[in-house]
Amino acid sequence: MPKTRKETDSMGEVAIPGDALYGAQTARAADNFPISGWTMPGQFIVALGLIKQAAAAGHKEAGRLGGKIADAIVAAAGEVAAGKLDEHFVVDVFQTGSGTSTNMNANEVIANRASQLLGAKAGDKSLVHPNDHVNMGQSSNDVIPSAMHIAGACAIHDELVPSLEQLRDALETKAKKFDGIVKIGRTHLNDAVGIRLGQEFSGYAAQIDRALDMLGQAVAGLCEVAIGGTAVGTGLNAPEGFAVEICRFISAKTKLPFRQAPNHFEAQGAKDAVVFTSGVLRTAGIAMGKIASDIRLLGSGPRCGLGELILPALQPGSSIMPGKVNPVICESVIQVACQVVGSDAAIVAGATGGVGSILELNVAMPMMAWNLLTGVKLLGNAARAFAEKCIRGLEPNEARCRQLVEKSLAMVTALAPKIGYDAAGQIAEQAHQTGKTIREVCLEKKVLPPDELDMLLDARKQTGK
Repeated sequence: MPKTRKETDSMGEVAIPGDALYGAQTARAADNFPISGWTMPGQFIVALGLIKQAAAAGHKEAGRLGGKIADAIVAAAGEVAAGKLDEHFVVDVFQTGSGTSTNMNANEVIANRASQLLGAKAGDKSLVHPNDHVNMGQSSNDVIPSAMHIAGACAIHDELVPSLEQLRDALETKAKKFDGIVKIGRTHLNDAVGIRLGQEFSGYAAQIDRALDMLGQAVAGLCEVAIGGTAVGTGLNAPEGFAVEICRFISAKTKLPFRQAPNHFEAQGAKDAVVFTSGVLRTAGIAMGKIASDIRLLGSGPRCGLGELILPALQPGSSIMPGKVNPVICESVIQVACQVVGSDAAIVAGATGGVGSILELNVAMPMMAWNLLTGVKLLGNAARAFAEKCIRGLEPNEARCRQLVEKSLAMVTALAPKIGYDAAGQIAEQAHQTGKTIREVCLEKKVLPPDELDMLLDARKQTGK
């Protein structure tokens, strides 16, 4: 195979690596955008392959495209959707804001691979043309937002939701297991009234469950796709019923209910569904970060911290302090949460008028898609690791929990309805000054009969049902 071959586009001749399946426009883009070294995520390329496959199948069924050419495109696009041709998708994320370079990357790869399947060489446009055949009835301006929605919906449904369900289930299991353990609650990082460890964990599980509910709403929004709007939403050059054909095909492949956007001008001029989805990802990330931060704090020690939880020991924690073990999984989750918040900020900026969404087209779509899909991947991986390597192995330090409850000055709260707020405050102050417990001060002062005092200071009863 020659080291290079020549291909042409509307601007002239370009040298292409001999074994590359992309063409002239992709080569120009690869040369123009040496920005980050990041290419579009694999899920996005899969979605592009599905769109091109669906388009060719629809054109064949309607008689708009010859059977042999359509079949070759369907086969080549299927290879793209299967991830077999990822090495030929070389355009940087930070490219033309419409994603035209990535759309043409797909068109050229599929056209050249289809030509090979028909017995021709890559670069021979006489059999399969990237624009006339692979891109028939489409524009980058409806393909790229559609690919973003399809990739996002599938990644959330197939990858993130199962991982979050695993995390929620692990938290629910601990909530039930820890329900009999009473510990001290804390507000403002100071001692508050008692709470059961299981109640704390039930709150964590509920946070993840709420995030799952919101992700369902987000996926529903992403299932509306822009395909069929072509350049500006008017549908110029798209055949009647073309978008319906594509949605039907992709829905069958993905098992998700994709449908044509009811208003193509909204679908192409704005990115509201992506902004909403990104906000949900941010919420899920913040929930995971809060839970990880709490567990890290509750497990601090082992001797000089709160020490109410015992975290799994996974690796040495210090290069200088022998025997030190750190809450590494919690810290990984916290960092992911921070990154997802940053990704959301980039997406919001990209969707803002004057920055990304201008008139009939958003011009920050590759960056938005990359941040969206990267956020989904990070959250999914972090949730799975959190469940498997931290939550499942958590154990309570029951003795420490009992000790801190008994020492807490907030235990006096249960006495306030009986003896009054001011008198209870004086007892708390005396306990604080003398280092005694609330129980000890009350017994010394004979505030209440011992039986009644025991009943009121029963920490388990203070936590409700």
